[in-house]
Amino acid sequence: MAVNRYILTLSCNDTKGIVAAVSGFLAEHDGFIIESAQFGDPYTKRFFMRTEFESGKGSPNEKSFKELFVTVAQQFKMDWNLHNVSYKPRVMIMVSKTGHCLNNLLYRKESGNLKIEVPLIVSNHEILKPLADRHGVNFTYLPVNQKTKQDQENRLWELIEKEQIDVVVLARYMQILSADLCKKLKGRAINIHHSFLPGFKGADPYKQAYDRGVKIIGATAHYVTSELDEGPIIEQEVIRVTHADKPEDLKTLGQDIESRVLSHAVKYHIERRVLLNDGKTVVFN
Repeated sequence: MAVNRYILTLSCNDTKGIVAAVSGFLAEHDGFIIESAQFGDPYTKRFFMRTEFESGKGSPNEKSFKELFVTVAQQFKMDWNLHNVSYKPRVMIMVSKTGHCLNNLLYRKESGNLKIEVPLIVSNHEILKPLADRHGVNFTYLPVNQKTKQDQENRLWELIEKEQIDVVVLARYMQILSADLCKKLKGRAINIHHSFLPGFKGADPYKQAYDRGVKIIGATAHYVTSELDEGPIIEQEVIRVTHADKPEDLKTLGQDIESRVLSHAVKYHIERRVLLNDGKTVVFN
């Protein structure tokens, strides 16, 4: 029998016996735990757990495992999911004119660091099509303005459904998604913001930072919600700068951080290391 590796994620009200019930169930069904992490939030009173395990000779198949685990899940009223590690999530990357985050994601995919499939790249500009072509990824040009926004998003949703997209990554896509689309993509759309939120919003954030003489710049990756740049934060990073750094220096440093933070956030998400906890996240990194 082939050995399969799975990731079990769950959340429920915090109480005694959850870890024992899960580990006991896995032992009973010949599962070998590779990695396990848990967290009990003392404020929300919620418990979160991520367990990666391998099947054994006596393990049921994936379908049967899910059916059998329902008994444990119902006992603790769990929100839970079982994921097969061999599956590569299908990711749609959306961009506008700036390619540093896109290039980093495609490089990490090709190097094997990000175990994803990228069926297509969508953009409201054509400037990054040559980059997509070099990586052999389909590029879809969907221009948008205020009059065409609804039609553009309808087309976008058609592509998401047609390509069976698991995750949408806004890799410096400089358009605001509608509340309806944000709702449809809840928990599976990731954005990169060019500051350590909360920070300098709007146009030319690095010039704003320079004018204020900041000593730290950063980037934030978060889930997309209808409230602009207020979604649950997945990953952040900062770097110190000095009075000698010019706006172009800040931009270069900032773009490096943006690329790293976004790729880390995507990696955490596809490895099922991120669990939503009201308006924030639990990240088992």
